[in-house]
Amino acid sequence: MAQKEQQRQVYRTAKGREIDMTKLISQNELTLAVGNMSVNARGDKIGPGGQIIARREQLHPASTAIPETINKPVAQPAAPVAEAAPVVEAPAKPLTPAQKAKLIKDMDPEGNE
Repeated sequence: MAQKEQQRQVYRTAKGREIDMTKLISQNELTLAVGNMSVNARGDKIGPGGQIIARREQLHPASTAIPETINKPVAQPAAPVAEAAPVVEAPAKPLTPAQKAKLIKDMDPEGNE
């Protein structure tokens, strides 16, 4: 392969075990993938009996080349932000004694305090 050597991806589980994902992927790349596409985990077309009919490089020549922009963020133009109208609160008017009594009565119709 003319690709760069893959960097080891070692992860630690919650129980402290180390899992080498690169090794795990390479061990299982010829395993039949789950689904209805008839491919193995590597992407090769599989025929009857598990025989490889076409390699992934033949099916998708661009899949072997890793694009340089794969990890670069794409610049998005900033969307214009509509300014919200300022909130203006009316000054609170003092309640009359009758309004206070009505509020208290509405809050506790049984007259309990």
